[in-house]
Amino acid sequence: MTIISWIILGLLAGAVAKFLLPGRDPGGLIGTTLIGIAGAFIGGWISARLLDHPVTKDFYDGTTWVAAIGGSLVLLIAYRLLFGHSRD
Repeated sequence: MTIISWIILGLLAGAVAKFLLPGRDPGGLIGTTLIGIAGAFIGGWISARLLDHPVTKDFYDGTTWVAAIGGSLVLLIAYRLLFGHSRD
């Protein structure tokens, strides 16, 4: 997959992660989008390196999507834990 594909996948994964974990985010829509993109990259890296299940080059592969959404969820939870109470 190209970098553009990973960015598009990250945008969609961030939206799915936001849907699965609703609530108020400290960064708003832009922060959630950036977390989704970073989560897609990190999820793909973890899948390939640590779980020994390389992400295929197919955009529509289920493993690719699970890795991207999982990475986005992990980053979104970490972001909320670190910066979630700054608006109170």
